[in-house]
Order: sequence, then C-alpha cells, then structure tokens
Amino acid sequence: MIESSTPPLAALDGYRNVTDLLVRREADAPDHVAFEVDRNGGWQPVTTREFANEVRALAKGFIARGIRTGDPIAIMAPTRYEWAVADLATWFAGAVVVPIYETSSPSQVNAIVADAGVRLAIGGTPAHAELLQAALAHADAPTLGAWTMDADTPHDSGPGAAASGTLDDLVASGTDVADDEVEARRTHATQDAPATIVYTSGTTGEPKGVVLSHRNFLGQVLNIAAAYREIVNENGNTVIFLPLAHVLARGLQLICLASGMRIAHLSDPSTVVSTLDTLRPTFLVVVPRVLEKIQAAAATKAADKGLSRVWEKAHETAVAWGRRAERIDARRRIPNRRGLRLRHRFFDALFYRRLRTVMGGRVGYILSGGAALDPELSLFFRGLGVPVIEGYGLTETTAPLTGNLPGLIASGSVGTPLPGLTVRISDEGEVLARGVGVFDGYRNPAHDADAFIDGFFRTGDLGRLDDQGRLFLEGRLKDVIVTSNGKTVVPTRWESTVEADPLVSHAVMVGEGKPYLSALLLLDPEQTRAWASAEGIALPSGPIDDIRTVADPALRAHLQRAVDAANALVAHSEQVRRFSVVLADLDDRELVTPTMKLKRNVVLDRAAVTVNDLYL
Repeated sequence: MIESSTPPLAALDGYRNVTDLLVRREADAPDHVAFEVDRNGGWQPVTTREFANEVRALAKGFIARGIRTGDPIAIMAPTRYEWAVADLATWFAGAVVVPIYETSSPSQVNAIVADAGVRLAIGGTPAHAELLQAALAHADAPTLGAWTMDADTPHDSGPGAAASGTLDDLVASGTDVADDEVEARRTHATQDAPATIVYTSGTTGEPKGVVLSHRNFLGQVLNIAAAYREIVNENGNTVIFLPLAHVLARGLQLICLASGMRIAHLSDPSTVVSTLDTLRPTFLVVVPRVLEKIQAAAATKAADKGLSRVWEKAHETAVAWGRRAERIDARRRIPNRRGLRLRHRFFDALFYRRLRTVMGGRVGYILSGGAALDPELSLFFRGLGVPVIEGYGLTETTAPLTGNLPGLIASGSVGTPLPGLTVRISDEGEVLARGVGVFDGYRNPAHDADAFIDGFFRTGDLGRLDDQGRLFLEGRLKDVIVTSNGKTVVPTRWESTVEADPLVSHAVMVGEGKPYLSALLLLDPEQTRAWASAEGIALPSGPIDDIRTVADPALRAHLQRAVDAANALVAHSEQVRRFSVVLADLDDRELVTPTMKLKRNVVLDRAAVTVNDLYL
C-alpha cells in the first residue's frame, strides 16, 4: 500500500477560530473543574468559568498595552498553568502566539523574536523576561516589553529593566477595556488566519517558522477528541509535563480543555513520579525515555532485593501477555496457555500492581510520541495493564499525523492516519502528509521550495504502510548512510535497539564513505552513575564542556552486549564493528533539542576526532 486515508469524524462548521473551543465549553460546563493548580503548597481546582475569566482579563491587559490584531506575542516559560492562560489570552486579544522553549539560548531567542516580529513577550521567570527584553531591544519597530508570570518579581520602568511588569500588572492595566472589545478581538480571526508560529528545533538544519492556522488546530482537536473519546473525556484527568512550547503539549491541552478532561501542569519532569500518587491521572503523554526509566527503575529495585532473575521472568511474562493482548485485538487465535495466565497472575501481585501504583493507580492508557518506541517496551507495558498508544507527527502537522487506537494497538507501528489526514509513501520511501492538520507553509517562503510535492508535505522520514494502512517508520531520509562499498544503510533499527539499554541515551551510527560502520554511544548520566555506583566503578565526574570519551573496560563490556544484540537483528553489512562510549552535556541546546532529539550533525562535528579514531 502506498497511500492510506481516514475520513474526518468532526465538522468545523460553526467554529470561528480556536477560542470557540473554550467559549463552548464554558457555556456547557462552567463549574466543571478544568485545571488543578499548584498553589500555596497544595493542588487547587480551577473551573472552566474561572479559567475563562482569567483569560479575558489578561486579554484586556494585552489590548490596553497596545496589542493589535495579528500581533505576535512570545511566551517563554516552563510548563505551568499561567502558560495556558497566556496562550488563550493571546488568541482572545486577536494576536498570534510565538512559543519559545524555556531552555533556548540567547542567540535562539534573539533569532525567533526578530524573525517573528514579536511585539510583546511573556517570560516565566525574571531570567526569561531578561532574555526576552534584550531581544526586544533590538527590534526594528516599537515593542511593548517583556512581562513575567512570577507575581512577586520586582520591576521598574527604567532603562535596562529585567521586566516591564507581571501578568498581574497587565491584568490591572486592562480593567477599563470593555467586554465588547475583547469579544470583537476574539472573533476577528477566521479559521484560515495564523494562530501560532512555532519554530522547529533544527535537528537537520536551521530552525524554520511553522505557521499553523486556527483551522489546523480546530481540525486536529475536534477529530482527535472524537477518535479518542474513550480516553479523553470529562471523567478523566491528565498531567502535562512536556514543554508547552511543543505543539504536541499545546494540542493535548486544547483537546482536554474542549473535552472537559482535568489538567495539571508540572514544570519539573523529575517530580512527575512523586506527584502521580497525588494527582492520580487516567491518561499520560510521555516520550519513550520516560517509559524506559520506569522499567529500568523497577529492574534496579528488584536487583537491590536480590530478585534480578525473578524480575527477568516477570519481564518475559509481561511481554508475552502484551503479545497475547495484541492477538486478541487482531482477532487472531489465542493459544490456550494456562501457565502464562498463572505466571501473569503471580507477577501481577509481586510486581505489576506496584508499578501501576507508582503511576497513580488509575492510568488507563499512555500516549508515547516524540521518538521511536521499542516494540518490546510497548508490549511490556501492555502486559502490566497499561497499554501504550504510539503516535507520530511533526510541528508541520500540528502534532499527531498517525496513531494507534484503543483496541487496535500494534507494537512497532505508529498507527493509521488520524481522522481527516492522509499518508502517502513516495517512490523513495519518504512519508508524505496531507489533510486538516497539515500546515500551508513556513513563515519564510524560501523554506517551502522543497517542503511539498503534489500537494503533500514532505516529512523527511522514511516509512512503509502495511495492508491495513498502518505506518511503520524506518528512519530519517537525511540520516541514511552510504558506505564506501556503496551499501545504503538506514541506522534507525540498530540505534533504537542499542538505546533500549538504560545506560544509553543516544546511539549514533557513523560510516558515511567509510569501509565499515561504527558508532558513538552517548551515556545517560543519571542511569550510568547509578550503574557505576552499584558496580563499584569510578567514572569521570565534574562538568562536561564537550563530548568526552569514557574508556572504562567494565562499562564497555556491559555495552558490548547491547551492541551485539543490535548487530544480531540486522544484515552483516549493517552491523557495527567498532564503537566509542562518550559523555556529553545533554542539557546543551546546541546539541540536543528541547524534545531530546539529538542534532546528529553537531554531534559528528564535535566528536570528529573520536570518530576518526574509530577508523585508525
């Protein structure tokens, strides 16, 4: 199959723009709890009406300060409730949202503010406001200052001030703006008007400004909500800890808001596990690394108790049970394996139930996106009783393009096109996309030249469709390696297999123009430190200025097993002969994107000496 489509489930008729999602929800269920907000040391409920009132009040502040329809407003902050208020308030004021990752460097902030023509900016902290204020100072046209979400931030109006004020100050300045003025601004934008400009993270080149329309958001929100009504509804709740600067998190927030699903925000992902027991979500959205760490932590805890062999059996049983569940989904014959049922019941009491409790005890489904999910990891969580729905999408597709559905999960696949979307596979194997969520073009028209073909967006990813229209990803078009022997190698399968080892954060296969393949294995600092401590091994410590080689024999021996396992899955010509183990600063945004995707070209440039040594 070279093309797969899914018809839309929702009509956009009757919706003016994205703000109608909140307005309709407010009319239908004003007293329903829409958010749980961490205030005064506890989680406080915020109803839909209360949220909408805060949104309108801030929108009045924007208008009072001089924001015009169509003006870009930048938001740079960690994931928090105020992000949601600022996001919707920008639209209520008739403006356009420009999200900036809170970890962005000054040069990145300057470039985005200048390219988007930002007029007003919102920072989460004084430090963010200072970066934004400095960027606005270089603007060609008059700007309206940078404001901070932190209510207790000191400020002044003199030259060089870190912030022009707080959100509370903005709200106070808008008290004289009439409700009718806000309503006129809110309804000004049509479905085809720009809603947001999102700058890509630039894993394979310079960042590009993706212009997403109100139609893109409405189409995705309404259709995805219809497709996943079993999961996203007013009886459920979720915790958002992915960056709200990422379109996936913002899309999820809108879907939940429109569907009545309660939302809590966490700005520090490291606190997620400790908070789940309090918030008890029914649904979570994660990147695969989170699932890998949950599994690794369980294995470590079992090892500490001398139960490593028992855990290995529990792991095997969970995977087998997950595979059994997928056979049931596919309506295939299920072997009568009484022993498997007994083992699953035993390990459920010993391990699985405790893992579900760690996740809050109520999680019915987990959505995984942002990177490839190891099929065995998906089966493992399915065997625990928490199915993982893997999806796939890009900024240019307004988040999800494809997704597995409840009751139709196939590990290893990222699912079928979501309602209103079409996927086509080109002759070169590239995944092409068209439909309601696909953008019309970049802010800079020059970036559109190679972005579309025959009305389809070129994703740059390689993939295939099975006979049921499900998409299987097979790597990046630009990551393909051609050796000196003329062999074309797609490294994704080998790399993802090695990355299943908890100690490996990223695996990078190299070998362009070389006689054989090699690899760099970038360590996960946290997991590696824990492993080294348990093994009684001293590894290099201190800050990491650049990519540093680690030559510990025991560590190499441990990782050799992961390399051997990956080599066993690929053809001889695709196997890695040599590898180097390295440490890098994974918080360096010049090296790793905010969504934890590695910038391969930057890695290869910085590790050029190490790579050359692999071919001596």
